[in-house]
Amino acid sequence: MTTHDPFGRAVRDHYRGERTAPLLDRDGEETREHAIEEWYFGDHDEGAWRDAWLEGPLLDMGAGAGRDSLYYQERFETVAIEVSEFLVDVMRERGVEDARLADMFSLRERFDRDRFRSAHAIGTQVGLAGSMGTLREFLTDLAFVTTPDATAVLDNYAPELAATADTFGYREDAAPGLAYRVYHCEYEGDVGRTLLFRLFSVDRLREATVGTPWTVAETRYGDVQWRTVLEKR
Repeated sequence: MTTHDPFGRAVRDHYRGERTAPLLDRDGEETREHAIEEWYFGDHDEGAWRDAWLEGPLLDMGAGAGRDSLYYQERFETVAIEVSEFLVDVMRERGVEDARLADMFSLRERFDRDRFRSAHAIGTQVGLAGSMGTLREFLTDLAFVTTPDATAVLDNYAPELAATADTFGYREDAAPGLAYRVYHCEYEGDVGRTLLFRLFSVDRLREATVGTPWTVAETRYGDVQWRTVLEKR
């Protein structure tokens, strides 16, 4: 098992009641404590707007500690993927039936064509694409592993909202509708890799769907984030 994963290890230790130090996010001199219990072990918001767009088989990308997968697998086949071995272990211990070590940005390498009826990535991890070009490649690969009538639910921080500039790790971009977030995690003296999130507006997401089968079907905004449903044309 890879040990240099302070984020995943902290979440695992928290779940097992073995965590004795905070998980910290650092951006230069700025520090915040990662709210593990609140962000990863709360209950799925039953009846959430996005649920009406999801059917099985479902691919839950960047499934974290399995909060949503535990809910969805009671309703239809659900495959949960994570890049952290620690998080995959947590999901399995919590009862996620099909938790796999896999990268959401390498879907063609792991799944067959038309494998899933819908896909779900809640937690702004789509921003880890890092660039709009990689985002477009991701959407193309996601189209490959989903059926012709598939839907997908994604979210991200919204640079089109003024309040987003106060988000931890925020970096401006001169181009309209774009920004970044940059920070790293630390746990018990272990320093994780620097995370680069590409923030893009819903209009920029629409641009990224050009040349793919996806179209933006519906969007809802929170204080600093958007959540969007994509469907195949």
